[in-house]
Amino acid sequence: MLFKPTVWLKNVLQIDKKLLFKYKIKGLILDLDNTLSTHGSPAAEFGVTEWLSALRGLGVKAVVVSNNTAKRVKPLAEELGIGFVAFGCKPLPFGLRKGVKLLGLPKSRVALVGDQILTDVAGGNLYGIKTILVEPFYLEDKPSFRLRRKIESAVFKRDFSKLEKR
Repeated sequence: MLFKPTVWLKNVLQIDKKLLFKYKIKGLILDLDNTLSTHGSPAAEFGVTEWLSALRGLGVKAVVVSNNTAKRVKPLAEELGIGFVAFGCKPLPFGLRKGVKLLGLPKSRVALVGDQILTDVAGGNLYGIKTILVEPFYLEDKPSFRLRRKIESAVFKRDFSKLEKR
């Protein structure tokens, strides 16, 4: 189903060895805003740097794919020590394809992690990779974001009754 994630979590920090093993994930394509940091923030949220370090220790690779500009994405990706794709055009597959190529892994071993159903989950599902929906760190108050979240709420009620949630 287009809008149904493989897994739904509170935040990225819940992605652990057990979950990675269960879904045979060796690489993560990470959204940036409200997944690794709050929208527009130059810094990662508390715990993200350590979480990424723990992933590296497990042999898991990570890359950021964001619809945002390189000016926004590059500094934080570099701070975190991971590659990035800006102007990812999610939900279209172009940026995700580049992200998988940067990871050097087959699609079957990659999951996309993001906070938006209409871009992240739909994009990952269209591209044929696992999807992990995380709740946003902060709910934006701009009209476009409020509309998107309203649409997502309607989707939640319809599609997520049997979803694994941790």
